[in-house]
Amino acid sequence: MAAVLVASAQADKPNLLGQANTAEGENRRNENVQFNLIDNNAQKDNAIRLGTSATSTTQFDAERNYFGSEFGAAPSAGPHVAPRPVKQIHGQLFYRHLNSVLSARSFFQAGGVQPARENEAGAGLTMPAGKRTHVHLEAALQAIRGNVNGNVLIPLPSERTPLATDPALASAVRRILSAYPDRAPNRSDIDPRMLNTNSPQLIDSPNALAQIDHAFAVKGRVSARYQFIGQDVTAFQLIRGQNPDTTTKSHRANLTYSRDAFDATLSFTRAGALLMPENQSVGVSIFVGSGALATILGQTNLPVDRVQNDYRTAFRGRWKSLRYGGEFLRRQLNGYDSDNHLGTFTFRANSFGGPVAFDPITALRLGRPTGHFRSIGEIHRGFRNNEMALFAGNEWKPRTNLTITAGGRWRPVLKPDEVHGRIQLPYRSDWNNVGPSAGLALRTRAGVWRASYAIHFGEIFPATYQQDRFSPPYNNKLIINDPDLLNPLAKLQPGVPRGVLYAFDNNLVSPYSQQYTLNWQKALNNNWTVETAYVGSRTWKLLLHWYENRARAVPGIPLTTATVNERRPDPRYTDIRKVYGSARAYYDAGRVTLRGQTARGMTIESSYWLSKNIDTGSDYLNTAYDLDSFRGLSQSEADVSNDLRALGRFDQPHAFLTRVSYPVFKKITIGAIALMKSGTPFTVVTGADAPGFGNVDGNNNDRPNILRPEILGATIGHPDEARTKLPRSAFSYIRPGEMTGNLGRNTFRRGKIANVNASLERAWKLAKEYEVRLRGESVNFFNTPQFAEPGLNLADNNFGSITNTLNEGRTFRFQLALRF
Repeated sequence: MAAVLVASAQADKPNLLGQANTAEGENRRNENVQFNLIDNNAQKDNAIRLGTSATSTTQFDAERNYFGSEFGAAPSAGPHVAPRPVKQIHGQLFYRHLNSVLSARSFFQAGGVQPARENEAGAGLTMPAGKRTHVHLEAALQAIRGNVNGNVLIPLPSERTPLATDPALASAVRRILSAYPDRAPNRSDIDPRMLNTNSPQLIDSPNALAQIDHAFAVKGRVSARYQFIGQDVTAFQLIRGQNPDTTTKSHRANLTYSRDAFDATLSFTRAGALLMPENQSVGVSIFVGSGALATILGQTNLPVDRVQNDYRTAFRGRWKSLRYGGEFLRRQLNGYDSDNHLGTFTFRANSFGGPVAFDPITALRLGRPTGHFRSIGEIHRGFRNNEMALFAGNEWKPRTNLTITAGGRWRPVLKPDEVHGRIQLPYRSDWNNVGPSAGLALRTRAGVWRASYAIHFGEIFPATYQQDRFSPPYNNKLIINDPDLLNPLAKLQPGVPRGVLYAFDNNLVSPYSQQYTLNWQKALNNNWTVETAYVGSRTWKLLLHWYENRARAVPGIPLTTATVNERRPDPRYTDIRKVYGSARAYYDAGRVTLRGQTARGMTIESSYWLSKNIDTGSDYLNTAYDLDSFRGLSQSEADVSNDLRALGRFDQPHAFLTRVSYPVFKKITIGAIALMKSGTPFTVVTGADAPGFGNVDGNNNDRPNILRPEILGATIGHPDEARTKLPRSAFSYIRPGEMTGNLGRNTFRRGKIANVNASLERAWKLAKEYEVRLRGESVNFFNTPQFAEPGLNLADNNFGSITNTLNEGRTFRFQLALRF
């Protein structure tokens, strides 16, 4: 189930801003690619930036949900608290430090590395507190005082003057232009408008955990645990008002009673998120092209102030080889989300019905926006919904070398309601979510053979159904074409304005996935084993937003952006954005792993996997909300699935991971991890909906026609060759009257991932029970950049230019720990 704060309820070691899983070969993310810790954004960011890891589950446990696990996502964590009994005191104190003095510049960085420090300190203690009571405590605080380096596209000095002749209009344009740094671009070798600059970012991430276990004198025990995870971010602003400041907090309390082979648990999770615009913002979102200039206040869902409370009761037991259990969850989602309530102006390539087409920057200087989006209404809501699950599983051993398992999990998803009665969800509760699982393991002289199969169900996320708050009559989202910059609502007709309808399919149900794995493991000798695995999945009914009520070509009405709303079939609304469970996704992967230890004590684990991911516009993380609404957007209303059918955005044909650890002089250990992967796909779009660029249906999702099909499938992996491999001349715009371009979705790839992390660790025994460890770790040891995709919008000046990296330059981090 999706929590407001991604890490809040599912993991003890969350992947937050400023943290990286270096043990899996992960590099530190370039923080100038901004994301928030809500609505699965952290998971999606990792999957897009690093791709996925083909994961073969050797045996499906009916107690857990494995939806998405084939991509490397962890299966659902149970609520039951495992006791931590000890006979004596154990503990740890640690301190980690990273300093920019030892950091290398990233690829595009102009000038030296700016001062930055990261400090993290923590402690853990486990001890007996009487004959039958044990206490476990943990606490840590990470404080980042950094400078984010990044590239932004800014106006040229010659483009700083408004072209609007009206003084008031020119003043409004000047105010927008003033949000960009008053400096000349300094990386014209990459793009004429590119400025590499720095901005401070402050992050505080506290976390704490306390657990008490008590065994009763007769039978049974009780375990109580409380966990807190928080983060406060004062965001970087490479341009004024670029990113929101955020506060996310999660509290989780569990109480488990256990007796014999039975556990019963009560738990409460509270997760809150507050996202507010930076106080120097111009007050509205500004999009110039789809990347012609850096976006001002690019998140149109601000402000956000919400709290989610989850109340859960669960039980599980065992009778002989039969395992069974269940749980019931009551969820409360309170507060408000926004959808263009601050307002958005878009400036795109357009002729505005005249003979001359203006590029997006000229349109901005003229004060001629192509579109204005603004929501007006009451959006505070209190959603309530229930979820439940029952499971059972058994294991048989008909022969000493053969084990068979079978189980089932029933997980209905019930329709939410709203405490104020302001809800219009038409879909019904989904009661028939029964997922069987089966597996076998056979031990032979040729090795151990395993096979498993299961059906797992996803969910309709809170982020998905809460969009009902944006629909009329309580809220109106207005779409105004070719608006007046000074008075964008002037074109509204008297009466109730036409707004966007956020709708849901009557037959909307939770998505589900069939997963199947084959695994063979063989011990080559006492020190070496080889393992091969195949993992596959077929996933149906994934969430996808269909944009309906698009503008048509109507005789007698000019085909311009100004007439879009006049040409919509249903006069009651502008867009109709309807969520369907219509998408499918297939995944197949083969993986081979070699593990072993040499005579000198070196341990090696090396894996290679070959995989393919295809879908029809959606993936297992898609919430059909905010940015997810546009990632799976077809060019027209017709033939949506065929238009979107392509490689999935997580597709990576090849991946290679190697870990090496080598003890030197007994007390010193050298370690290294190398991760290499193919780049993930991206899509080229026209970048404008206006005539001569797009199909003028009111949605900027059109793709061009391909003129040179021999470049399809190319990897655009380095700035020096990007424009050569992705030339503008290889494409043409949609001709008037055409509804779609012939270019497919996700037909090109970003550059590869090639990262090496290295470590050096030394241990000292101070006494019988005391040990000190000093560890030095280098992330991105060879300072290899991982380039982002190039400019994707054909109408923008930066098309084909790579202007950013997804990772940081080389860093060194040190840790001192005392264990006892």
